[in-house]
Amino acid sequence: MGRRRRTAMTTMTCRYEGQLRCQAVHESSGCELHTDAPLDNQGRGESFSPTDLVATALTTCILTIMGITAERHGFALEGCQARVEKAMTSSGVRRIASLTVWVTLPAGLTEPQRQLLQRAGEGCPVKRSLEGCVPMTLHWA
Repeated sequence: MGRRRRTAMTTMTCRYEGQLRCQAVHESSGCELHTDAPLDNQGRGESFSPTDLVATALTTCILTIMGITAERHGFALEGCQARVEKAMTSSGVRRIASLTVWVTLPAGLTEPQRQLLQRAGEGCPVKRSLEGCVPMTLHWA
């Protein structure tokens, strides 16, 4: 018999505040975030849009999974940075057209360490969840 994975469940409570703004609360920590519709979709663009959060989730997931991998193998990842660009469709149904991520690994890593981190980042849960739905390109430096 194969191993069964436990299902991890996290709850967030979201509330529409008016003027195309929402508040979300991460129930277990109490941490709050706010969203605003983007300038190109009737909003003020004064905070992350919901689709910005998708792009941010991808990028922070990549960094987090790489951090777990680095800690597991006993080397530092501090100083690693990533930048994401989100493109939206310009016609038809409004959706994320593509996500492009540039990951800059810290200096001083060996080639095997860099390859290990790249494999880990490429396999992050958010990327796996979006595959087939949103075109994604990752660049490694």
